Amino acid sequence: MTVLIAGAGIAGLSLGLTLHQIGVPFQIFEAVRRLRPMGVGINLQPNAVRELFDLGLESDLREIGISTQSVGFYAKTGREIWTEPRGTAAGYHWPQISVHRGHLQMLLFDTLCRRAGAACVVTECRATGFSSDVQKAELRVNGPDGPEVKTGSLIIAADGIHSALRQQMYPDEGSPIWGGAILWRGTTQASPFLGGADMILAGHDTQRLVAYPITAPDPATGEATLNWIAERRVDPAQGWRKEDWNRRASLDDFLPDFEDWRFDWLDVPALMRAATAVFEYPMVDRDPVPNWTRGRVTLMGDAAHPTYPVGSNGASQAIVDARTLGAAIRTHDLTSDALEAYEAIVRPRTTGVTLANRGSGPDAILQMVENRCSGVFDDIETVIPRAELAAHAAKYKKLAGFDVETLNAQPALIGPV
Repeated sequence: MTVLIAGAGIAGLSLGLTLHQIGVPFQIFEAVRRLRPMGVGINLQPNAVRELFDLGLESDLREIGISTQSVGFYAKTGREIWTEPRGTAAGYHWPQISVHRGHLQMLLFDTLCRRAGAACVVTECRATGFSSDVQKAELRVNGPDGPEVKTGSLIIAADGIHSALRQQMYPDEGSPIWGGAILWRGTTQASPFLGGADMILAGHDTQRLVAYPITAPDPATGEATLNWIAERRVDPAQGWRKEDWNRRASLDDFLPDFEDWRFDWLDVPALMRAATAVFEYPMVDRDPVPNWTRGRVTLMGDAAHPTYPVGSNGASQAIVDARTLGAAIRTHDLTSDALEAYEAIVRPRTTGVTLANRGSGPDAILQMVENRCSGVFDDIETVIPRAELAAHAAKYKKLAGFDVETLNAQPALIGPV
């Protein structure tokens, strides 16, 4: 009997690699016909990087990504509010890595196919529903030849924010929740800013910028691939289109609002104009649900806990989900007890993160400064004491499970390959 996984995103592929590592048979069913490196940049926190290193991917990750050295928060005027070290620079045993999401997904996919065989991932096969009893679970899929039923020991829904399996569990849930924020994301070849491996967030709740490099500089040109996100909040009554990482957008939709964001250390409009392509994405999440598990079926990744992209925690948590679930299966075998044990660890934490990301995440300090001084100050200490900023940053890391003391002292979930 095998573990049936719906979805070959970062969550599903990480779980496949984990199950292969611990010797558990599995099969992944993916809706698209062919995986391609879609998306833009993401950050992997040290708790997730640790798990990928344990999967034997350290050299590959370092090749396709960059170790982020700091994260800085800036007012809309470009004035520094708070900067803190990240990864090994902050004392973690593992780095924080910024990487192109699609390149990470393809690394996981290629590695999994090499280790477990290409047949472990079945493409063009969309999960549509499930059933479960005390002995087995059945996954309903639509493949090239029509509907089929796959039988296994467990079913893991890693099929994203529009999960069909979650919809079966919660048929009245409705569409993802949109609060009015729209993200425009792009990548630009340019010289890195500040120290060269820094992530920055600037602005406030209704308009902000996130930017960071996702590659090392090219030795010949000195330019790196810079990932950037422009965010603007509009009236939610306008409605929104179904989120799609592949929907192209026009600079005219948002660039005029950032025309005067020219800082000593970064020319924001120039960065945006030089992008190879821009994609629009409404910032959505879902309300936390009371449970993820139905007998031999459970949720993981965005199917379980879709959250605003705040705190660089989404992909990281999907990877940690996979490793936590793998550890539970190793302890409890292919049983519903394994799924319950995994959920008991992960769901309370991710519920707290989802709710915090709606307004009290790490970037909440941007709006605090905007409220108190409209982003105009000479000394941040006169606006918000640095001790208060440090406490706010530490609180989120603890909530999300990657504060430095806890993570460094935590035993490995599974250990290295």
